[in-house]
Amino acid sequence: MHMTKTASLAVVSLFVFGLCIAPFAVAAPAQQNKMKTCNAEATAKGLGEGKGDERKAFMKECLSAKPAKVEKAGGAQQNKMKTCNKEAGEQNLKGDERKKFMSTCLSN
Repeated sequence: MHMTKTASLAVVSLFVFGLCIAPFAVAAPAQQNKMKTCNAEATAKGLGEGKGDERKAFMKECLSAKPAKVEKAGGAQQNKMKTCNKEAGEQNLKGDERKKFMSTCLSN
């Protein structure tokens, strides 16, 4: 009985610990991607290793920058879809003709 209670307590503790640490595991890849991007930008700007303070200043600014706002729910693509649908409707396209037209229109 005592062993079962101890095992149950251990399982519950591990589960709670997992729930507490999960947000950090999700945030890490985003931060790592940002670090890779900033490193690539620094290198492209000639601020490679050995540039000291210049590189540090650039990296600090790059890493603290907020990501550019993405258009509301894929606004550009959504507008393109509306335009292509309207044109296909005006041309009374159906079936395979419509699919081909939409494919071409959306890829432009």
